[in-house]
Amino acid sequence: MYQSNNNISQLGRRFGGALLSLLFCCTMQAQEQIRIWKGGNTSSSRFTTSELLFSEDGTNLSVNDTTFQTSEIDSIMVVHTVTVTYNGPQATVDLGHAPGVTYTTDGAHVNIVSTNTKDELEFVLQGESTQGSLTYTGSFKCKFYLNGLKLTSDKGAAIGADGGVIDIQCGKRVDLILNDGTENILVDAPNGQQKAALYCKGHVELSGGGSLTVTGNTKHGIATNEYLELKKSAGNITVNGAVSDAMHIEQYFLMKGGTLNLSGMGGDGLQVETKTQTNPNTGLEEDDPTKENNGMMFIQGGSIQSTVTGSCAEGIKVPYNLYFSGGTIGLKDIANGKEKYIPGILASGLGSKGISVGGDMVVSEEHNTTLIVINATGTDYEDPETDDTKRCMGIKVDNNMTVNAGTIRVYNTGVGTRGIRVKGIYTNNGGDVKGSIYTQ
Repeated sequence: MYQSNNNISQLGRRFGGALLSLLFCCTMQAQEQIRIWKGGNTSSSRFTTSELLFSEDGTNLSVNDTTFQTSEIDSIMVVHTVTVTYNGPQATVDLGHAPGVTYTTDGAHVNIVSTNTKDELEFVLQGESTQGSLTYTGSFKCKFYLNGLKLTSDKGAAIGADGGVIDIQCGKRVDLILNDGTENILVDAPNGQQKAALYCKGHVELSGGGSLTVTGNTKHGIATNEYLELKKSAGNITVNGAVSDAMHIEQYFLMKGGTLNLSGMGGDGLQVETKTQTNPNTGLEEDDPTKENNGMMFIQGGSIQSTVTGSCAEGIKVPYNLYFSGGTIGLKDIANGKEKYIPGILASGLGSKGISVGGDMVVSEEHNTTLIVINATGTDYEDPETDDTKRCMGIKVDNNMTVNAGTIRVYNTGVGTRGIRVKGIYTNNGGDVKGSIYTQ
């Protein structure tokens, strides 16, 4: 509640009418949630607005038991929460006070549409179903919290008729949060039209200390139409099966933390593709120069485990540059005074590659310790159409490879395999690298 009209007036002189309207809205709707931003929009606090109280001079705002100096507040935003709860063959949807949001259900298959273009929307997905899905369509940034969601689709996609177990048709930023301590499982149906079990049309920022296990029975496990960022707080992400790629990302991939466990895929483990556009003069598809970091990958932290068994498949595939400035692929074990390295990527398929880079590969330790351990155990692949031979390799770099720091171990135990092959210039400025190196 507000303490006095005088306080409201004083706050209005500080923040303007827009904030006052927002606060009135929050007060009028009991148990509404707000987010208070301060510090140049670098940090925020979230509250259920059971009580809003201004000081007599209007210099302080108390929300429940927390007090803010009004001069430090950048903005206040109403947070609208939609909760979807799955229970076997049925699902229930609680819209709260979310404006411009509608939904339909068909058993446990949920379709949510939002016309909201100004208010922050948050979705909580929870419960279990072996015959459910979620499709979301909207045009404003939003957040999805997976709160112990175990969802298997019995048609087309785990989420969405032509998407995945979760099909997010939103071209803006989507925050995907794995609630701490929760286990989340997504499995889509075979023979559908979906691109992935978990698909997002926009770019995804994934965080939260829970776990996520995905199985892609039609195509990819996880796919995005723009970049994907794994935050430092990201938990364990497992793709334990996919007809094609375990993770298929367009534009670029940034990993600051989290753990990736990729196995059982018919295609690549972690693949980045460029965003393209149609040349109006030629009608041909070409790389879009307006897209930031198009076709690149950045590994700054976290860990990756990947087993590559498909013919000509690649554990990590990037069309342009790959930058390691931290992160671990594999393990270093010291027993009885001896170092033992356990591979993080095992390339056992015919003609497979542990890491394949279409541009430059740069390894440093700018953000964290960098460890890369790969074992190439496959053999040659004879292309039946061209009669070309494709060798199994630990690391293949089509341009230059520069190692400024970090530890790299590449083993090639398969018949005819190569350790590290660099088509451009190989430069080691201080890294600890062991493995057969081929240049041309």
